[in-house]
Amino acid sequence: MAKRILAVDDDPQVREMVRDYLTDNEFEVVTAANGTEMQRALGAQAVDLVILDVKMPGQDGFDLARKIRSRSAVPIIMLTAQDEEVDRVLGLELGADDYLTKPFSPRELLARIRAVLRRQELAAQAAAGVGAAKGPDSQTYRFEGWELQTATRRLMSPAKARVELTPGEYSLLLAFLRSPRRILTREHLIDAGKSRTEAFDRSIDVLILRLRRKIEVNPNEPRLIRTERSAGYFFDADVTS
Repeated sequence: MAKRILAVDDDPQVREMVRDYLTDNEFEVVTAANGTEMQRALGAQAVDLVILDVKMPGQDGFDLARKIRSRSAVPIIMLTAQDEEVDRVLGLELGADDYLTKPFSPRELLARIRAVLRRQELAAQAAAGVGAAKGPDSQTYRFEGWELQTATRRLMSPAKARVELTPGEYSLLLAFLRSPRRILTREHLIDAGKSRTEAFDRSIDVLILRLRRKIEVNPNEPRLIRTERSAGYFFDADVTS
């Protein structure tokens, strides 16, 4: 069954280009010119990925990304202005899975879509326990009452509630748990993430912020993930496995 893509952009030429190119590459494409049309499209049928332009009149892409993330984990690719790092960082902080700067080539957009969907499918397989428990990499890490199971990528809080992690957040946490009480540089964390989407220096800070919000008692005064100025980050907890 063809994957369904929702493309949200106020520029009709961009919508037409995205629809035609992705349709030619065996995707089903729905388009929307604004937030109202986006909400209508999401309410009418499930989609597998959303392409979301940042610069739109009325509700911009950031507002719409917040709305999507409040109710869904559907992958989001943000379309940002060229050389606007703040747009890329904010988009990632809001939970976007990738970004693409305008103007962009349809071929690159297609490659980004396929990569994001592939990561989503791998994460879903892991969460369902495909290949779990028997693999040599299956391990359970425990820290401060938390528990991370690598076979399923399941993070459980001290209150036994499941906490959802994006692929980038999971890779980041795993890197910390494998090297507790050691300073990890941004370069090390970028390599651990193995994700082109998040492989620029500033985005590691964004992922740290998102992860702190999920595992710290007070993200503004973190005890677990400490910043070591001009060096990197330090996971300050005993970890058992």
